[in-house]
Amino acid sequence: MHFTGRTWRPPYEAHSVIIQATSGCTYNKCKFCNLYKNECFRMSPMEEFEEDLAEIKNYQPYTRRIFWTGANPFAMSYDNLKRRALTVRDYLIKCQTMAMFASIRDIKSKEVWQLGKLKAMGINGLSIGVESGDDETLALANKGYTSADILEQCRKLDEAGMEYYFVYMTGLAGKGGGYRNAWNSAELFSQLHPYFVSVDSLTLFPDTELYKMAQQGLFEPAGEKERIRELQLLIDHLNIRTHLLANTVSNFAPVTAWLPYDREKVTNELQYILDTVDEMEMQEYRKNLKSLG
Repeated sequence: MHFTGRTWRPPYEAHSVIIQATSGCTYNKCKFCNLYKNECFRMSPMEEFEEDLAEIKNYQPYTRRIFWTGANPFAMSYDNLKRRALTVRDYLIKCQTMAMFASIRDIKSKEVWQLGKLKAMGINGLSIGVESGDDETLALANKGYTSADILEQCRKLDEAGMEYYFVYMTGLAGKGGGYRNAWNSAELFSQLHPYFVSVDSLTLFPDTELYKMAQQGLFEPAGEKERIRELQLLIDHLNIRTHLLANTVSNFAPVTAWLPYDREKVTNELQYILDTVDEMEMQEYRKNLKSLG
């Protein structure tokens, strides 16, 4: 298998077979991220892609779902995505779906009819790290798009019937900003149809721009209890049926929920943590995180 650079997949794709479609990130400017810091974006040559498919066919011929690795393989053109999706079908005839990371910017270059065609070919599972639906927070993180962009592009996915997942990040708005971030994000997300919302909590690593800003006094991180209250607020105000997965290592109190049905149960679980665990204990947990992978 031709894996180069940082190979990363979300926890919910743990049972998917992985193949490298790209490496690096086309944007690489988010202030909190260090995943692809020293990598240039590269598309895997078709020769390598087919060699890897042949290897997968040899060892796992009945593969039903395949995850294309890279920060945002969906940045590839419609024609390139189409060619690769059809090639997957040639090698793995039992494969039902293909998933990958995508950015809001990547969707802009595709028309609704193209998205529908890609879904028909099996591309149906975009993990989109929006991190927030609040314009002030998006600007602070240097995401490179606005809440209006998220709404416009994800409505195209909804129209095409393509499944997608949001990543939200508590603490990204900084101290005192969690309430605004959760409220505005919930309002935005509730106008769309993400299959689930995965929640991470901001962890500052030394080689990120946001860490440097914190060291210079230009960014004050939110406390751990503020982050949990932010998550409670997000859960309380999401007015759609969706799965919520706040169970990654970055979350002090891992929870999952099927909303709206589990809303009260999960907010009560989080309240119990707020009432019984000391802030310093939570902060110590965050300090000991060396990696999120």
